[in-house]
Amino acid sequence: MADGGLTPRQYAVLYTVSHNEGLSQTNLVEKTGIDRSTLADIIRRMLRKGLLARRRTKEDARAYSVKLTDEGWRVLKSAEPLARRVDDKILAALPTQDRERFLQDLGKIVRNIGPMAPAARKPKGRK
Repeated sequence: MADGGLTPRQYAVLYTVSHNEGLSQTNLVEKTGIDRSTLADIIRRMLRKGLLARRRTKEDARAYSVKLTDEGWRVLKSAEPLARRVDDKILAALPTQDRERFLQDLGKIVRNIGPMAPAARKPKGRK
């Protein structure tokens, strides 16, 4: 992804936003598993590059929702073939009949760990 100036995390953000137009940054943290401060930095960089646009949500004037700009869509589309090749290479390590099950199990892990991740990162002694 580096050739196109896009990091894997930036790709993950673009991909997630493309499938969840208007998602709040808080929900984006939950969907990507990227911690809040790192995600905020990624969003700032992507705003400067013109890949994302954000606006205050109607539900909460303190929160932002994000969407892809035309440039964001263009960059995402150009990065997708490489991302697909990387996925294929990773899955090639498994026998064909095991790949779908692996993806399903991985999805279960992500869904179950996702909500726990922020709590798991809290320093000991804090509630």
